[in-house]
Amino acid sequence: MRHDIINDAIANIKNYERVGRSECTVKPKSKLLIEILRMFQKGGYIGEFEVSEDGRGGDIRIKLVKRINDCGIIKPRYAVKQDEFQKWERQFLPARDFGLLVVSTPQGIMSHTEAKEKGLGGRLLVYVY
Repeated sequence: MRHDIINDAIANIKNYERVGRSECTVKPKSKLLIEILRMFQKGGYIGEFEVSEDGRGGDIRIKLVKRINDCGIIKPRYAVKQDEFQKWERQFLPARDFGLLVVSTPQGIMSHTEAKEKGLGGRLLVYVY
């Protein structure tokens, strides 16, 4: 029984990446997961992904480009103010300007660098480097 779709998907991607596979299938899909994968794609951590509906929750087929060293979800989903991102970067990312924190803001899902530029706070969802 699955309790956290995002955690299952991120763990699946990380495991397939470590084994050396070039493609990964994640089930079931969700809108939040698709937005997180768009952030990963924008950062260059994954390739193209294809969403398909099969009547039982759907699935997502992801092309892996072997650029992920580590990724994971952030639980509990900490609330972050616009000037606190540096503290969380130090905690979850290995070096400055290396990696990506995905944040849920009032203007949608975005990376922590975009949120800093726009002066937004939000909730931390996922890290990847």
